[in-house]
Amino acid sequence: MMMSTDFLRISNLHAFYGESHVLHGIDFTVRRGECVTLLGRNGSGRTSTLRAIMGLTGRRTGSVTVNGREVIGWAPHRIAQLGVGYCPEERGIYAALSCEENLLLPPHIANGGMSIDEIYTMFPNLLERRHSQGTRLSGGEQQMLAMARILRTGARILLLDEISEGLAPVIVQRLGEIIRQLKARDYTILLVEQNFRFAAPLADRMFVIEHGRVACEIAQHELEEKRAYLQELLGV
Repeated sequence: MMMSTDFLRISNLHAFYGESHVLHGIDFTVRRGECVTLLGRNGSGRTSTLRAIMGLTGRRTGSVTVNGREVIGWAPHRIAQLGVGYCPEERGIYAALSCEENLLLPPHIANGGMSIDEIYTMFPNLLERRHSQGTRLSGGEQQMLAMARILRTGARILLLDEISEGLAPVIVQRLGEIIRQLKARDYTILLVEQNFRFAAPLADRMFVIEHGRVACEIAQHELEEKRAYLQELLGV
């Protein structure tokens, strides 16, 4: 089967939480090996977009294709089996387990999942804290652990929600380096971020989400000319 250049294609995506209509026809694509960022104010629909891609909202309509396969009617575990890894803002670390036990838990969903040794090379902080309980890890260490667990599964497309939020600048910088390493290894990344200064240098393209719709697309080379617009929209 020939691989699609658009690893992820979202077309006319609507999503609902109960009676609440949260996405109003989202359209964008993410190409293989790209880092794409969804920008927007809180409540604009960025996190709901990630959740709708994974099938974690209520009713959804439109089209979500992963490597050419339509998944709009699929359950979340089936979408994950196509190599889609979701890192939610709340991280979901098992508090009673050690760092390493958390890393040994994720199921194998596709070939190419990173070994424990590869994880510790990419995240040396986790090697130092491998015997520490989840509750004893700092916020930054928990975020690294949440990302590392996805990489263990073999996922090749990563949906990352607000990974820099509330973290020390040195940790944010390290997370940026990790995203660059993953891109160099041909991972495909869809990043929801409030921190424009963190996200902008990493992104090949950015989509601004407003009121559950894509307001505009900005390529990396257009950043300077669109900076005033972004400043007005996001307060950056």
